[in-house]
Amino acid sequence: QVQLVESGGGLVQPGGSLRLSCAASGNILSFTAMGWYRQAPGKERELVAQISRVGSTNYADSVKGRFTISRDNVKNTIYLQMNRLKPEDTAVYSCNAVLYSGSTIWGQGTQVTVSS
Repeated sequence: QVQLVESGGGLVQPGGSLRLSCAASGNILSFTAMGWYRQAPGKERELVAQISRVGSTNYADSVKGRFTISRDNVKNTIYLQMNRLKPEDTAVYSCNAVLYSGSTIWGQGTQVTVSS
């Protein structure tokens, strides 16, 4: 069973940056796509950014131009570089992988708090 482990969350001031990492225990090229979701208190989980097996990306409108998703196929890791963070970016960020079977795998999540 492939596992996903996130890291890199924390407390940052508005305007600051953080980089999240999601390390997979298996070959990430075996997934059709991987992505980052977030859930803020009292809100539904939303897709933040996604990268497909062939490298195409898509982003939520709220993070376009500020966040960048990337991957390292050798390290079996994807990243989310978050710049110009805003208080409304505060949430638990979770890594997700979609298998060819259609099933999904989730990481445990990492807290990102943007506050002065």
